[in-house]
Amino acid sequence: MNIAFLMDPLESISPAMETTSWLMYECNQRGHKVLYLEPHDIYVRKNQLVARMRDVSVPPDLGIEQYWRCCLDCLGREELIFEEMIELDAMFLRKDPPLQHQIMEFLTPVQDKVFLINSTTGQMAGNSKLYLLNFPEITPETHISRDPIRLRKVIESFGGNMVVKPLMRSRGEGVIKVSMHDRDNLNSLIHFYVNSFEPYPRRESIMVQEYLEQVKENGDVRILLLNGEIIGAMGRIPAEDDFRTNIHAGATPVKHKITDSDRAICAAIKDRLIKDGLFFVGIDIIADKLVEINCVSPGGIPRINQLNNDKLESKVIDFVEEKVLEIKAKRGNN
Repeated sequence: MNIAFLMDPLESISPAMETTSWLMYECNQRGHKVLYLEPHDIYVRKNQLVARMRDVSVPPDLGIEQYWRCCLDCLGREELIFEEMIELDAMFLRKDPPLQHQIMEFLTPVQDKVFLINSTTGQMAGNSKLYLLNFPEITPETHISRDPIRLRKVIESFGGNMVVKPLMRSRGEGVIKVSMHDRDNLNSLIHFYVNSFEPYPRRESIMVQEYLEQVKENGDVRILLLNGEIIGAMGRIPAEDDFRTNIHAGATPVKHKITDSDRAICAAIKDRLIKDGLFFVGIDIIADKLVEINCVSPGGIPRINQLNNDKLESKVIDFVEEKVLEIKAKRGNN
């Protein structure tokens, strides 16, 4: 099969701990042609969507670091592959956030012919924290506004700590804990986050969400879902001087045993994820509440593998192969 990875520059990847590199490695091990491209490599020629790609297929059975060096060596070759997108069997959309909406719009017309992980329409719907509003029964108390006065009243009436989250950022960037104990700074922070110096229509809406106290001691849980089913999980304990559970913010991954509450949350969102074409996602749970759905380049495979002696990338590629065969069978019947 021809399997492409639309992603960040290869040189920016640390292969041992990146989900993308392990997915590529597994495809290469199975003998698939692995193609690499970045968002700027997509264009239209004679009404057809085309991409300029590099073949980064290399010999199998290398260690991950050596494998990645061989992939990087492929970049030094002069030849580029210019191919219509519909000639691909599958494409992983693994460009780190923020989501590039123009690329999603480019790819949407071909997603019934090429299996995209995840679908463009699903990513455009699910990349924002607003996607959580589809599941109010299992999420913390949430308010979203661009009005500083309204936001301050929310925090005042809530009484306890709350978390401020920019809607379109990732990896814990810009996430802060606030309360009425520091009124002067709170007022300044709210005005800063919403860009209150701008006219109201141009301000930025922010999310203010209930702070779940259990996170400091117990951390959160990252669960990876494939076609709505749990394939792996880990706990993440925040650093001593932080409350954020993102690994990039210094949190420590720990082994986690799936609970009945975890399963109930996953069951509650399964049908919607599949309907939206969000086949491979990472969700974050704190104290039996769903706090994040990550559908744009979700991560966690290497660390969960280490904790559980697993090989989750194999399960993902098994699924991709099955979906590609389904698409080919449908096209053959039409």
